[in-house]
Amino acid sequence: MAASNINVVVITGNLTKDPELRSTGGGTSVCELRVAVNSSRKNGQTGQWEDKANYFDVVVWGAQGENCANYLSKGRPVAVEGRLDWSEWEAKDGSGKRQKVQIVAKSVQFLGSRDGGGGGNGGFTPSSDVPADSSDFAGAAAGGGGDDDIPF
Repeated sequence: MAASNINVVVITGNLTKDPELRSTGGGTSVCELRVAVNSSRKNGQTGQWEDKANYFDVVVWGAQGENCANYLSKGRPVAVEGRLDWSEWEAKDGSGKRQKVQIVAKSVQFLGSRDGGGGGNGGFTPSSDVPADSSDFAGAAAGGGGDDDIPF
């Protein structure tokens, strides 16, 4: 029996440019993000810790991509969960094949605030500026008293 393959990526970082929104020929929205993720490593010669930036291309499909384009901008911190996707194509100038690996987002969380104001977490306030759809909570009774209430 073969083991299951796992392709899961989770990153947090900052956008290096404004999101780019476009549509496919069928009208599906697709948003492209570029996220910088800092990591630290020890310099073998100096013994000092140094930051190293890693850059990731992220693609976000559908309504979630539209939200990214509407509410995100360069510098905003985000958390992305998704999968890696490898693609290959022939260069337009005929100089050979090109390849890239990108993250196809399953979810994108907006971190920090739109104005960049923050409260003690390195300038980032965990929050979301995407309007919540409160219709999901309509009709929910406050308190209890129903026969089907679970006592725990």
